[in-house]
Amino acid sequence: MKHVGKMKHNNTKVVVIYRTLPGDPHNALVVASSSLGESYHDALMNLVQDPSGQSANEFAEILSVRKFPDGNNMLAWLHTYGHLKKVPTNSVIMTPTPKASVALNELNILIAEQKGVSLEELAVSDGNKKPTVAQDKKEPVQEQPSNAAELRSKADALFKEAQQLRKKADELDPPKRRTKKVEVEAE
Repeated sequence: MKHVGKMKHNNTKVVVIYRTLPGDPHNALVVASSSLGESYHDALMNLVQDPSGQSANEFAEILSVRKFPDGNNMLAWLHTYGHLKKVPTNSVIMTPTPKASVALNELNILIAEQKGVSLEELAVSDGNKKPTVAQDKKEPVQEQPSNAAELRSKADALFKEAQQLRKKADELDPPKRRTKKVEVEAE
């Protein structure tokens, strides 16, 4: 099965999110599936086994558009809660079948050769969406918007979306209107 493996030093099962990183082809981004709660683990593994997960070149491609049962975006949630780990590609053993295994660094070389690209070119690169890694913390971080105008634009878009969602919710279940009670004095 594609995207699954284990760590060479302790056999911890991992899901490989990115086989290589931009500007860092000798490191990968993985999630130790055992570090997740049961519902998150099951949702992640179901997606790995799903045809859409198996057809994804990099597993992050499908994670970025899918949600956990609680509604959280899978890739964002894994990042936010520190489950994405940067590891050397030579420390990951891919296990496509129970009886077959190959080191991730060797697999990356084979894939690069098949695609006719260098190992450095194998890394995902799609503009601002590519992950970067903080050198001091060794944790993945998303690139931040470059200026205040971008932040304001995103805030405006989120505000409009919130308004639309509120309107739809009110249509489905209108809010109760408060009525004022007027006290009448008895004469």
